[in-house]
Amino acid sequence: MRHLQNSKTKVVICIREYILYPVFLFCFGHVSAQIRYSVPEGVKQGYAVGNVAKDLGLDTNSLMERRFRIVSGSKDALFQVNQNNGVLSVSNDIDREELCEDNAACLINLKIVVENPLEIHYVAVEITDINDNSPSFPEKEQHFEMWEHTAVGTRFQMHAARDPDTAAYSIRAYKLSRDDTFEIDFRRNDEDKIPFLVLKKPLDRENTKEHTLILTAVDGGNPSKSGSMNVSITVLDTNDNRPIFSQDTYSVTIQENIAVGTVIVKVNATDRDEGLNSDIEYTLGKTLKRKVYDIFQLDKITGEISVNGQIDFEDTEVFKLDVQATDKGQPPLSAESRVIIKIQDVNDNKPDIELTSLLNSVPEDSKPGTVIALISVTDRDSGPNGKMTVSLSENVNFELKPSIQDNMYSLVTKTLLDREETPVYDITVTASDSGQPPLSTSKILNVQIADVNDNAPEFPQNPLDLYLMENNAPGASILSVSATDKDLNENAAITYNLVRGDGLQNDMSAFLNVNSDNGIVYALKSLDFETMKTFQFHIVATDSGTPPLRSNVTINVYILDQNDNPPVILYPVNANGSLECVEEIPRNVNHGHLVSKVRAYDADIGYNGWLLFSLQEVTDHTLFGLDRYTGQIRTLRSITETDEAQYKMTILIKDNGNTSLSATATVIVHIVEPKEAFAASNTISKATNEDENDVTFYLIITLGSVSGLFIISIIVLIVMQCSKSTDYSSKYLQETNYDGTLCHSIQYRSGDKRYMLVGPRMSIGSTIVPGSNGNTLVVPDRRSRASAEVRRV
Repeated sequence: MRHLQNSKTKVVICIREYILYPVFLFCFGHVSAQIRYSVPEGVKQGYAVGNVAKDLGLDTNSLMERRFRIVSGSKDALFQVNQNNGVLSVSNDIDREELCEDNAACLINLKIVVENPLEIHYVAVEITDINDNSPSFPEKEQHFEMWEHTAVGTRFQMHAARDPDTAAYSIRAYKLSRDDTFEIDFRRNDEDKIPFLVLKKPLDRENTKEHTLILTAVDGGNPSKSGSMNVSITVLDTNDNRPIFSQDTYSVTIQENIAVGTVIVKVNATDRDEGLNSDIEYTLGKTLKRKVYDIFQLDKITGEISVNGQIDFEDTEVFKLDVQATDKGQPPLSAESRVIIKIQDVNDNKPDIELTSLLNSVPEDSKPGTVIALISVTDRDSGPNGKMTVSLSENVNFELKPSIQDNMYSLVTKTLLDREETPVYDITVTASDSGQPPLSTSKILNVQIADVNDNAPEFPQNPLDLYLMENNAPGASILSVSATDKDLNENAAITYNLVRGDGLQNDMSAFLNVNSDNGIVYALKSLDFETMKTFQFHIVATDSGTPPLRSNVTINVYILDQNDNPPVILYPVNANGSLECVEEIPRNVNHGHLVSKVRAYDADIGYNGWLLFSLQEVTDHTLFGLDRYTGQIRTLRSITETDEAQYKMTILIKDNGNTSLSATATVIVHIVEPKEAFAASNTISKATNEDENDVTFYLIITLGSVSGLFIISIIVLIVMQCSKSTDYSSKYLQETNYDGTLCHSIQYRSGDKRYMLVGPRMSIGSTIVPGSNGNTLVVPDRRSRASAEVRRV
C-alpha cells in the first residue's frame, strides 16, 4: 500500500487497482481505482479532503471537459468535487453518530466518473470520530431503598450512561461523590460498562436515613467530557433475599420476518423469601434506544418477551436487552440479567438498480462495444439473499459487461444500429437475487437512436411518364416530382436539380427549370407536337446530410396533339397564291364525270387531321356534287342545252377537331361545246401528226355525235320531268337552303352490327360513282336508282 499524508487526511491507494488498469481499460473502455481518505466529523463546509485528480494522476486542465463528477451514492451530498482543480471537499455538516450510529468503522463510498475516455474511480472516505458528545444518563436521578441489614459488599445496578462516540471516546470510568458508605464499581469484561453501587459498610438507619450522592460518567476524550446523575438512597428495614435469574444471559435467534405477537424467550427469576417478598415483577432496563420498546414487549408477570413491532435485519442484527426482576418486599430487591436477541436474515429486500446514463442519444453508426450507461445493483440482504444476477430484455442490440467492481456493469452496444428500423429502444434491466423465493427488480432504460445520413432520397416511380398537351403556356408548371428520405431533419431535407444535357437532338433541359425546394418543373417555352413528339430529361434529388446523398429520376415526356393547324390546300393554288382554278368540261359529258379534285392536308394527327370537304357555294346544286372525304367534284347529271356555260363553286375544307379549323378554295367550271373541245384537241394534235383534213373529218363526226347525244339528253329530261323525278343526290352534299326530294332508308344487320342505307326516292344514277369513297353506295330502286350513305348505327 502507498500512504499519502496531506494535512489531517490520509489517502490510501490500492496498488492492485493500478495493476489491473490496462486490462480493464482494454476490455471495457474505462478504469476503476480505489482511493481512501479520512476526515474527522464536524469539519466546516469547504474543508478539503484531498486532491482526487492528483492522486489518480489525472490532468486537472481537462477535468471540466471530461465531466469530472460524483455520479452515485445516497450520501454524495456530503461531498463535492471541484472540476477546476480536482479537490474533494466537504459540502455539508458531518455527524458521524448520525451517519453510522454504533458501527465501528464509518465509511462513505463515492463513485467518481470521468469521460472521454470513460473511467470510473471509487473513493472511500472514512469519517473519524471526535469527542463531540458528552456522556448522559437516561434519567436525571436514581433512587434506591435499602434495608439497614443489607450486607456489606452488596451491589446495586445503576443506570448506565451512554456516549454515542466510538469506543475511544466512550465511557471510560464512573466517579462517585465522596461518601464513606458507598463506592462505585462497574461490570468488567463487558461491551457496555454498567455501574454498580457497592455498599462498603453496614447501614445504620438510626444514624442516617437518607444518602445523597452524585454519579459522574467520564469519557475517554482529551480533554474528557462528563455527565452526572443524582443518586438518592433511603434506608429501610429489610427484605434480605433478592431475586435470582435462572441464567445470567439469555440468547435467542429469530428470523426478521417473525410475526408480531410471537413469544421469543421467557426469563425466569426466583426469590427465597416468602409472601410479598417473593413476588417478582419483571421490567426492561433503561436504554437510550427507544426503538427497543417499540419492537419488543416484556410481560411483567410471566417474564415472556414477545415481538411488538417489525424487525429488520438490515437495520439491526443484534438486540441486547437488560431485564430486571424486582420482588415486592420492603424494601424491594432486584436482580438483572441480559437477553441477547440475534436476528437471522430472510430474503425480504428486492435488489435495487441504479442506472447512470452517459449518452442522451446513441448515433446509429456507433461501433459495437460503445458504452451507453453504467448500471449498479445492490441488495440489503446478506449471504445468498444478497447475491444477484443481472440480465437484459431479449432481442435487443445491447449487452452487459461486468466491471471489476462487484455488482457494477457497463451497458454496451452489441451490433450495428439502424434508426430507420428501430428509433427507440426500451431496454429492461432485471436484477434477481438468489434467495428462496428469489426477488427481482426491473428498470427500463430509454435509449434514443440519433440519425445519421445513411439513406439516399427515393422516388416512388422511376422512370416517370408525362403526357403533356402542346402549346403549353411558357413558364407554367408541367410536373411535380417528390422524393422521400428515411432519415430525419437535415438528413431528410431534399433539394431538386435538373440535369443539364449536352445540347444534342431532343435535349430540352435548357428550356426547363425545377424549383429546388418543392420539385415543381416549369417549361420555359411552348412545346409544338408537330416539331417534337417526345423527349427525356432527368432530375436529381439531393439531401442536406454530410456527406450528401442523391438519386435521380428519368421523366419521359410525350407531347399530345392539339388542333392548332388549319387545313392547307395543295390544289387549286395559282402562281399568284390565290386558291382558285378554272376547269373546262365538254357539254356532252355524262353524270359522274370527274370535273376536278381538291387536295389538302392537315399537319395535325388523328381527328384533328381528318379533313372533310363540303360545298359552301354552288351555282347549281343539281349539276355538281362533292365527295366529302376525297374532295372529288363530279357531275350529278348530264349537261343540257339550257345549262349555263360557267359555274362557280366554293369548297370548304375543315378538320375534325373540337374546335374545327377550315380553309376555302374556289373552282370555276366552264362548259364548252364539243367542237370547242375538239378544236382544242385538234390544235394539240396538229402539233403532232394530224393534218387539217383529218381534223375536219373528226369534227364532223364529233358534231354528229354531240347532236345525237343532245337529242337523247332532251328525251331523257322530258321523261324525267314527266316522272317528277328529283335531282341526282347521293353522297354529294347540297346547299343547306336547297329543298331536295323526300328520302327513304333501309336497315339491315351484318353480324353483330346494324347498318342504315339513306337516300332519295328517285335518282338518275344506277351504279357506284367512279372514284367515290368506299363508305358511299348507289342503291337501285324499283323506279329509279339512288345513292345512299352507309351509316353505322
